[in-house]
Amino acid sequence: MEGGYSSRANTGGQLPVTPSPASHPTVLGIAVPTPLRRLFDYRAASDVPPGGWRPGLRVRVPFGRREVMGIVIECRTHSEIALADLKPVSAWLDASPLPDDWLWLCRFTARYYQHALGDTLHQSLPVLLRQGRPLEARTRERWFLTASGRDCPPERLGRARRQAELLALLRLHPRGLTSNIITAQGFSRAQLDALVDRGLIECQQEAVIDGPSPGSGGWLAEPALSLNREQATVLAALHEGLDRYHPCLLQGVTGSGKTEVYLQLIEAVVARGRQALVLVPEIGLTPQTLARFRKRFRVPVVALHSGISDGERLDAWLAATSGRAPIVIGTRSAIFTPLARPGAIIVDEEHDGSYKQQDGLRYHARDLAVVRAHHHAIPVLLGSATPSLESLALAQAGRYRHLHLTRRASRHPPARLELVDLRGRARQGGLIAPTIDAIRKTLTAGHQVLVFINRRGFAPTLACHECGWLAECDRCDARLTLHRQPPQLACHHCERQRPLPDACPDCSSADLRPLGAGTERAEETLAALFPDVAVHRIDRDSTRRKDAFENTLAEVRRGAPCLLVGTQMLAKGHHLPHVTLVVVINADAGLYASDFRALEHSAQLLIQVAGRAGRAEHPGRVMVQTLHSDDPHLRLLAEHGYDALARQLLEERRAADLPPYRFLALARFESPREADVTTLADTAASALRDWLGPNSSPVQCLGPVPAPMERRQNRYHVQLMLSSTQRSKLHEASAWLAAWLESNREARRVRWSLDIDPQTLS
Repeated sequence: MEGGYSSRANTGGQLPVTPSPASHPTVLGIAVPTPLRRLFDYRAASDVPPGGWRPGLRVRVPFGRREVMGIVIECRTHSEIALADLKPVSAWLDASPLPDDWLWLCRFTARYYQHALGDTLHQSLPVLLRQGRPLEARTRERWFLTASGRDCPPERLGRARRQAELLALLRLHPRGLTSNIITAQGFSRAQLDALVDRGLIECQQEAVIDGPSPGSGGWLAEPALSLNREQATVLAALHEGLDRYHPCLLQGVTGSGKTEVYLQLIEAVVARGRQALVLVPEIGLTPQTLARFRKRFRVPVVALHSGISDGERLDAWLAATSGRAPIVIGTRSAIFTPLARPGAIIVDEEHDGSYKQQDGLRYHARDLAVVRAHHHAIPVLLGSATPSLESLALAQAGRYRHLHLTRRASRHPPARLELVDLRGRARQGGLIAPTIDAIRKTLTAGHQVLVFINRRGFAPTLACHECGWLAECDRCDARLTLHRQPPQLACHHCERQRPLPDACPDCSSADLRPLGAGTERAEETLAALFPDVAVHRIDRDSTRRKDAFENTLAEVRRGAPCLLVGTQMLAKGHHLPHVTLVVVINADAGLYASDFRALEHSAQLLIQVAGRAGRAEHPGRVMVQTLHSDDPHLRLLAEHGYDALARQLLEERRAADLPPYRFLALARFESPREADVTTLADTAASALRDWLGPNSSPVQCLGPVPAPMERRQNRYHVQLMLSSTQRSKLHEASAWLAAWLESNREARRVRWSLDIDPQTLS
């Protein structure tokens, strides 16, 4: 037994309300980073923190053969294990506990998503805090002139020329200069020390991210833009709810000025001395959002995402925690950032699947944003041109206030989708003659073209023209993608790579041909068709180098005629003012997938990528190549827009008893041995059905069935679905299943997980 644990401690993250700390607690219920869904009891150390033992304190504790960082959750005077058998806490790490709002959110997340509390707390902390770094902000030196220094002319320093130059430099900066700026100007530490010895300058320590100091200029570094009537109406509605929980869904067509509404809402929040948290779906959107916000506000704006260093992330986290950063921008994990004075939460592109964590702690940042806003009694704004069906259903039910922006900031309306029939037409790199002609005319007019294909690589697979052999992954039920840069076959599921074969392994024929088109093939075709025009490919392969994505977009924004070839990385939120034609090479790829959300996600992606066209002074055009131009859903989207399709899809979901009108949980099982995974899934399903009782149970147990990709990374995957119209009943059944699996000896040979509110069935 690691540290000794009490059976009364939680399972499935369901913790009792923590009592107020005992006056002299002898037992601490501690959460440690483990998948076990319980607290571990430890004996309180004799070395007591200055404020006493309290929930939220980080401690070091022995756990098995190692020491780990844990967090105190309960302070008690008793344990179900004899006090003498409990291991003592090795050391406390902080004099004060972690923020209450962070601890509350982590406990809610663990409970709702049926995840171990210790692992939830661990994953929600910056890496350096997980490793035991003190809960203190890093500081830097800032140098100022003293009163004597302000009265001392530099020439009085005589032959100390560099000291005189440094004194003159500081005279130009009444608010002081940091050490790194001074050394960047060629000055040394010895020169600083010499001026200190003369009493002419002094040093003050400050946090790396300093607090806001607007001075006489106010909070804004540049004036806000004028709003049109729709934007002004939306902003007025948002101002009505600044002092209460006020969930709003802002549905605005691409280019309608949603970001300006965000900026002016945040201005009102910051002016009240409060903080705003802004979530964006992708790292690629963070730099442009960050740049725009920093240009507008004269206060610290910090970023939190996986693209920054551990030190930078900790600095930003602590600045938000202390209130020194009034504006926090980040990707999904930023939802766990503590705020000293929360004032509003904004979720941009709220429909985006990137907000759902797909492994480990499977939380949804958008949903946690709503829960957190309710807890703090602050407004939450969900923005999108193509809202998720879940959000639209809540707006229809009156749970969210539904706000609209129907006009673009430019004078041109959003371009309609033109369906281009592919049937019976010859293709070059996936493009047909009418599309190529439209591209040529657009480039001749001096504009830019975006060619969208949501498949990286040269071709989806390689085939033998003689016998029909297909290049398939030997570890997954998937075909290998052909890449030309570098030349290889690669699996996009397990990342396995193989060299290109010289001949067919089945019949030895050398007639191997690529099937279909990917971004590399489209790039090669366009470069051959338009040799005098720059072709920029933007996908995960071409943007691996640091700043490659931003550098490419900066070149595109200069306005010279060019071709952009890319995946959905280009579809989300980027302002490309010189693009007037968007071509979708194959709109069918996601329309007919087995997942019931496939049509919703494909429609959102098509509308989002179409929104890149005609955002400035020239109108846009969108050509969508498809083999199913007569598909009723696709025609409805093209002729009447996303709203009409969303209404129909909601009716279909209601009739089929699917989300958002029913709640789901997905139990996933995987193992390298097929027999182990199928046996455990069958046994778990049988046990759960016995616990649920007769067919009148409000929870249905469906399956188990093989996952859509049954074999992945040489592991077999099986799924069991729980479905209910009552969220509470679904959680009861999920918690029971998690506890049963934890206690089942056979389950130790199989990797399993629970996904509450799954966004994909794969």
